[in-house]
Amino acid sequence: MTLDELQLQIESCSRCPRLIEWCEHVAHVKRAAYADQTYWGRPVSGFGDHSARIAVIGLAPAAHGANRTGRMFTGDRSGDWLYAGLHRAGLANQANASSLEDGLELDDVWVTSAVKCAPPDNKPTATEQNTCRSFLTEELAALTNLRVVVALGGIGATAVARHFDIRPRPKFGHGVEVEIQKGLTLVCSYHVSQQNTFTGRLTEPMLDSIFARARQLANTPVD
Repeated sequence: MTLDELQLQIESCSRCPRLIEWCEHVAHVKRAAYADQTYWGRPVSGFGDHSARIAVIGLAPAAHGANRTGRMFTGDRSGDWLYAGLHRAGLANQANASSLEDGLELDDVWVTSAVKCAPPDNKPTATEQNTCRSFLTEELAALTNLRVVVALGGIGATAVARHFDIRPRPKFGHGVEVEIQKGLTLVCSYHVSQQNTFTGRLTEPMLDSIFARARQLANTPVD
């Protein structure tokens, strides 16, 4: 399945009634700051370079971020951090990501999530995570040049570990690296959420080091 075909399947998915109901509810009620905007209000597919060697995997769309704009990590402060970091690393043509029409283009990187719908309280159930696994499986399979998977947060890392059946499961930590198979490496990072960036648990230099390492691994020849 191509990434374009997968996008259509993801955006029309209704497998998890609780999540679909929540996405639509948020899109109807809206946040006051976005009261004049039309929310996306449905599952959100990945975004980026179809030939990417680096994939960045987060938890799920934000209720008033990607669930509003229709593109992962777009329109919220987590996305501000992520795309600014990708821009500093030379993986994005600009630092801001505000809407589908903002002109953002990614180079050699694909940005996606373990769960494709915004969950209440940012907490998808185990069943919902498992239901969404097949989309991530198809997504990673379609990225035929993949060399590095950057997992943002513990759930993203767990989703990658399950996908590739990594045993023993690595203990999550910022900067942790695991060789998934020859020529493919998992790199873990603290999530770019406000609770990490506002408290200083994740700093710009820390995020920059993750993407610098990802680029280094992507450029390392496979023996």
